This record gives sequence, structure tokens and C-alpha cells, in this order.
Amino acid sequence: MSVYKIPTGISDGARTGHLNTATLCTIDLEGYKEFYGEAMKMDMVGPIKMSDQEKRNQKAFWRIPEDVDYDLYHFNRSSVPSLIQLRILHLKTATPSIHKSYSSYELGSFSLGFPTSDAKKLDDRLRTKGITSMAPTQVGDIVRADGVPGQYIETIYKGPDYLHCVGIERVNITQLAPCDPNSEFCGPGYSALVVKDADREVEFFTKVLDWYTLYDQVWETSPGSALGIPEGTPYRFTGYYAQESKQNYIISLEFEKGSEVDTGVPSCLPNQGLGMYSIFVRSIDVVLQRAEEYNITVISSPRHIDDHIIGSGRACLLQSPGGLYFELFEL
Repeated sequence: MSVYKIPTGISDGARTGHLNTATLCTIDLEGYKEFYGEAMKMDMVGPIKMSDQEKRNQKAFWRIPEDVDYDLYHFNRSSVPSLIQLRILHLKTATPSIHKSYSSYELGSFSLGFPTSDAKKLDDRLRTKGITSMAPTQVGDIVRADGVPGQYIETIYKGPDYLHCVGIERVNITQLAPCDPNSEFCGPGYSALVVKDADREVEFFTKVLDWYTLYDQVWETSPGSALGIPEGTPYRFTGYYAQESKQNYIISLEFEKGSEVDTGVPSCLPNQGLGMYSIFVRSIDVVLQRAEEYNITVISSPRHIDDHIIGSGRACLLQSPGGLYFELFEL
């Protein structure tokens, strides 16, 4: 069904692909058009026409109540099709909001990352569009996972529905995701979560999804950190990647016990904000067997799905330890 021909992100020999699509719910469609469309220069398609039966099937699969209606939109970077797609459900009536503020301590979906080859040019444009940031641009030294040194230039912008959107350039080393060679605008290339039990997240990503951790370290916040928390605050920083993939990854941040803030609204559909990730897998049955072994909740059992963005095929829906939905499409 999909006409977008989105790459699966599954490398040779791998069981699962990288992060393919992020799904967000909102009542603020104009805010999304202004931020992701106008400011970030992503392409937008929608509202996508759906039959009544297609909508019923979609709601049943995602466990969305019958009285919650929405229109479907697609934001993407068509010049770099391997990047993360954004599926937007424009709600016709309000649902609970995942986040109450931009506090970095709030549990759940935290950010989308927008790697760029020209952070200053990106920042200048966003500020002319009235986009504000969590803190001034930060510049620092970094060492790539393979030991190669470089620099980073990073600004965390305030996106719609209290989602942090990171503009980041890496100097003298490869960017965190492929960039459009003709534009400073690129991404999304990764996403981040705030969790209260990183051990369980590591287990979920590595044992169930067959991803790996490229890094798993305890960091401390620097002076003036864009996270908006006191200098020297320790937090566990873990990066999860699909096998052989160098983009479309997920990060988890775990702060000291007792400092996290639970808004009482889980990061899942149809709550407002980022509530679901979609990835391709070679065998749903293998993933489900592992999900049962590690006590991962299955929201929807395997069934045939026709999706206007990802395509048609067999799919199921899991819920991660942190509460996010993971939609798995079988290759």
C-alpha cells in the first residue's frame, strides 16, 4: 500500500532493522506544520485518505478507543529516505498529554535528534522562525566509539508537545545520520527516552529486539547543560543500535532514583506526544518468543496490516518496559 518505498533498515544477517517510524499524537497540527514542516523543512503529506474499515482496523491494532478519532499525516525527509519517518495522528478531541513540561526528569519519550552538517546555519534559521532552545548552543570535544576524536555543536530546541528536538553537528567526524549534501537540514536520525530502569531497557533491546549497546556509561551534566538540571548530576546514558546500523538509533537516560518524574501518562497511543516506534523484523514469531521469555507485554498479536506509510504485511505490537509501543512489521 505504501508509495514511499521506505528502507527497512535490516542489514545482511540481522534479525531486526533500525528505527523506521516514530508516531506522535497531537491536537496541535499547526504547531507540527510550523516546527517540522516550515522550520525543519520536512515534507508533509496529508491528511491521508482512509476508508472507515481501514480506520477501524488501525484503531483495533493500536488499541485506540472507538470514540477517539484522528486524521493521519506523514512528515519525512524525502531527499534522505533512510531517515526516521514521522507518522502524525491529528486528534479531533484531546487525550492526556505524556508530558507536562520540558523537564528532563519526566519519564517517557524525550527527544528526536536532527543531525546537521551546519549547526550554526540551522540555529540561525530556527531562531528567525521563533523557535527557542533549552540553553545556548554547546560546543565540546568528543571521541567516537572507535577512538577517533572530534567536536560536537549541539542545541536542544523546544518542539511541540514538550518534545526536545536536538540540532547536532559533529566536526571532523561522520555525522550521527546521513545528511542531505545540498542542505543543512536533515534528520530525524535518532530518538531518546527517559527511563527508570535502564537494565530492563537493555534487556528489551538486546535480548528481545536483537539490537546492541554501542555505549552504556554514567555521565555527569556539564555547566549550563541543555538538559536543564544541575551541573554534575550523574545519569546513565545508553545507546541502542540495530545490528550493523549507524543511524536511526535510540538512547535511554536514567537519572538517580527518586529524581525521575512520572506524569501518570504513559508514552503510548493515543496520548499526546511521541508514543510509538516502528521497526522491521525478519520473524515476528522469533521476537514474540523472546518477548514471552523476558516478560514483555504484547498489546496486539500478529495480524495482517495495511499501512499507508510503512506498507502492508504481518505486524504485531509490543510495549517496552518504559511504556512505549513498539510496532513490528515482518519483512
